[in-house]
Amino acid sequence: MDIKHWGAVDGVTGSCHQLILNEHNSILIDCGLFQGAETAGKAGAESLAIEFDLSTVKALVVTHCHIDHVGRIPYLLAAGFNGPIYATQATVAMLPMILRDALKLGVTQDQRLIDACIRKLKSQMIAVDYKVWQSLPVDGLAKVKFKPAGHILGSAYLEFDCGKGKRVVFSGDLGAPYTPLLAAPKSPYQADVLVIESTYGDHCHQGRKARSALLKTTIEKAVADNGVVLIPAFSIGRTQELLYELESIAYAESKKNPAAMWANLEVIIDSPMAAGFTDFYCEFSELWDAEARRKTQSGRHPLDFETLYTVSSHKEHIQVLNYLAKRNKPAVVIAASGMCSGGRIVSYLEQFLPDATADVLFVGYQARGSLGRDIQQYGPTGGYVFIDDKRIDIKAGVHTLSGYSAHADQKDLLNFVKRMRKPPKLIKIVHGDEEAKAELARLYRDLLPECDVVIAGYGLE
Repeated sequence: MDIKHWGAVDGVTGSCHQLILNEHNSILIDCGLFQGAETAGKAGAESLAIEFDLSTVKALVVTHCHIDHVGRIPYLLAAGFNGPIYATQATVAMLPMILRDALKLGVTQDQRLIDACIRKLKSQMIAVDYKVWQSLPVDGLAKVKFKPAGHILGSAYLEFDCGKGKRVVFSGDLGAPYTPLLAAPKSPYQADVLVIESTYGDHCHQGRKARSALLKTTIEKAVADNGVVLIPAFSIGRTQELLYELESIAYAESKKNPAAMWANLEVIIDSPMAAGFTDFYCEFSELWDAEARRKTQSGRHPLDFETLYTVSSHKEHIQVLNYLAKRNKPAVVIAASGMCSGGRIVSYLEQFLPDATADVLFVGYQARGSLGRDIQQYGPTGGYVFIDDKRIDIKAGVHTLSGYSAHADQKDLLNFVKRMRKPPKLIKIVHGDEEAKAELARLYRDLLPECDVVIAGYGLE
């Protein structure tokens, strides 16, 4: 048995790992898109085509449907992969929408080709419940169990039983505890081999109360001059968490004072996909944590409130841009993409970055080379960025709230291993910048001196 890594080794995107069971059978775990600076370099990400050998790959198992974990599935299908694609019920429901949009934006506008790809995808997908063993077409060599990862709706870490009591665990992306809506992940009993993400391997988040208070005060200060607050957010996961927190703040403040700013602050979701995924969150509300379910039982709607507006068409998007530019009233705009690498948020940034009354609020990780990372880096010192080859001076305020990451932080990544009854003999660290991987590796070595801790490289490195 061995593991090859075809992505998420030079950074945090392009997750793709191959569990090799023998010379005839292997399983692919995720097949994601590279983003930001990670689209170039030794990982071969400049080519979207699948360049590794698929002859032994009998199945694809998907941890969750963020684009950096699923974005190259159409290329996998085009390369001739005809095997089953296993994922949780919620991921299977959402994946066609994600890939349809990705194909339209990055591959082709030909609707017949897109429809053909999505039909093929649906014919190969198999929905699996959490916490049950699923057999795999690998001659009885392995089976898989999906365990809740608490990252986004439908997310899972994967526990493979490879026979003779040997367990191999792939973390996918682990969620942070006390995240709105989803319960925190619980560690497996055993992992002989652990492949684990390290996005925040060198960083600890703020606590939930602190981050909610900071979100509240940051927005209050930002809108004091009647400016617009722009929040780049992934359509699935981050957007719904923000809605949950904003509804909670508005509800509490409105109870204190019905005339308070929060009672009338417009929150605009400019993302048809985010609206669609919010519907999925409601459809799969049985996956919510106890706190969120209690709110709905009391008659509240954690993902909806009176001053929330959703923008659908491109025409509406342009109208909202013009409306916000001309008016003298505060608003919060949440739009994709989360790293500002495309999507409608880019139009807002081009319009409002030069506006001193505007503010940009980052609530998630910004990969190196992304527009979001550049704004985060150069904005606070009054720098500039290029959008569509046009220089945009940054006069808007730039803020970062790391506590809203949907990723586990350093403490959580350590606890995930600490709480295993039978800790791993081998840990392979992926999905992180070099500093984060190195620091997490050091801490794991201190925690488990007998464990072989390696930073994974491309292929079999």
